[in-house]
Amino acid sequence: MPYRFSPNRFRQSICASLTAIAITLATMTHAFADQDVYFGTGNKQGDGIYHASFDEDSGQLSAATRVAELDAPGFLTKHPKLDVIYAVAVINETPVVAAYKKTQDGSLEFVNSLEIGDGSGTHIAVHPSGTFLITAQYGGGSVAVFSLRENGEIVTRTQLIEHQGGSKVYKNRQNSPHPHWVGFSPDGKYAVVPDLGLDAAIIYKVNESEYQLTNHGEAVTSAGGGPRHMRFSVDGEHIFLLNEFSLSISTFKYDALQGTAQLMSVTPTLSETAKSQEAFNSASEILVHPNGKFVYSANRGHDSVSVFSLDDKGALSLRENEHVRGAFPRNINMDLSGKWLFAAGQHSNTVSVFAIDQSSGLLQYKTGSTINVPEPICILFDE
Repeated sequence: MPYRFSPNRFRQSICASLTAIAITLATMTHAFADQDVYFGTGNKQGDGIYHASFDEDSGQLSAATRVAELDAPGFLTKHPKLDVIYAVAVINETPVVAAYKKTQDGSLEFVNSLEIGDGSGTHIAVHPSGTFLITAQYGGGSVAVFSLRENGEIVTRTQLIEHQGGSKVYKNRQNSPHPHWVGFSPDGKYAVVPDLGLDAAIIYKVNESEYQLTNHGEAVTSAGGGPRHMRFSVDGEHIFLLNEFSLSISTFKYDALQGTAQLMSVTPTLSETAKSQEAFNSASEILVHPNGKFVYSANRGHDSVSVFSLDDKGALSLRENEHVRGAFPRNINMDLSGKWLFAAGQHSNTVSVFAIDQSSGLLQYKTGSTINVPEPICILFDE
């Protein structure tokens, strides 16, 4: 039988083909979609939370725009299951923890806020269950716990724990407790709080159902070191605790079953020669690469990022100190792919981008990548 052209069949075929192409393009666009980047800012020049888009393929970072107006939204974190971002900040001259709903275009819609009740928050973390969060108050010397609703709204402060004491080694900075970071063990059973004033990280047992923390122990570091921030290794077997004053990393062997940490070693982030060339030096942030092979720390004053290789026993070896192309790197963070590292220059009002060599961990500055952000002190990535 000779072929007979059918206009209806032709139109159906074309429509089906166009639909398939559209679906394919949509899938590809999603796979290579820009990452959302949020910047917390300080209390001198910062005036809110800023947002930019980042293309992980090209390393291109867009200009930053303000998406939430509030005072000193220093540290940010994201809900593990919801499009909700939390900040420790100040609203109407009152220190609060605030919740924001993330929209499709990356902008933020205010959900609610709750007064902390013991001074301004320095750091914040949400439990892996998404049912509560904790904050550290540097000035108040305390840790606060807040319960969350299923939609991410902040419900109430369930606990306020006041740290006691002070190592009194470092003049004027260790006369009293100063919790500087909060986070959870990989299994969520313990919370860990480095306290700069105590020269120790306090370990708390988590009561998930009651939104309560119970003192469990501590990981003591070198006297006068000033523990600031920390990270677990990818396998959860080690803790890397960054010491602000001594510019060093205390490595602990972590026992997940017992919730205990034993000090193994202390590794400097800068040589004595490098430190002697600066009038001021201070360590600020520490990261562990998702491949488990590299550790990064930021040095203020020297204005650099220290790059370490990490072996399977938890030993660190310094590879390089890379300049951040900015001043006073208050924060560093890696994008979701682990291909790029961002450095926030608090005093230069800049954020710069570095490519991470996946074999060596070494950093290479992406020329022309630096953008302006007013007093950036926190970098948060999201899909």
